[in-house]
Amino acid sequence: MRRWTGPSTRTPSRDRSPPGATLRHWTRSLAGPAFAGMALLFASPHSAQDSLPPAPYAYRQLDDPAQEAKAQALMETLRCLKCQSQSIADSDAPMAGDMRSQVRQRIAAGEDPEAIRAWLVERYGDYVSYAPRVTSLTWPLFALPLLLLLTAALLLRRRFGKGDGG
Repeated sequence: MRRWTGPSTRTPSRDRSPPGATLRHWTRSLAGPAFAGMALLFASPHSAQDSLPPAPYAYRQLDDPAQEAKAQALMETLRCLKCQSQSIADSDAPMAGDMRSQVRQRIAAGEDPEAIRAWLVERYGDYVSYAPRVTSLTWPLFALPLLLLLTAALLLRRRFGKGDGG
């Protein structure tokens, strides 16, 4: 037997779906547009970067040929961080154009090319330079080839030096 609990709060015109079902239906109907909105939100900064106009000296040379020669010499020793296999002088990446412009503007202002290189290395890291510096962290990279050559020379001398006495 059922026990009487009082008057029902449901009316015959109401939906007889379980509690929370309308909430699930509502969240499912908004999931697609919400996902598309988030995708647009995160994709727009990436697409906006390439739509900016190029930097002032990205594709324009300096008026003074001596300054332009200094700038070109420096740009050929700096690596494009986006391409990674080209110098900033050869790359068409927007980031390389910005770096070329920075180099030319600083050369035109009278800065020393090595000071510009140091500024770029400080800003982007040692990887930006094709001419690596010897530091407390990089000296093993320079010493290891010399140690390997010395070891090979000693081993070859030991191997072939004994047969000469005959």
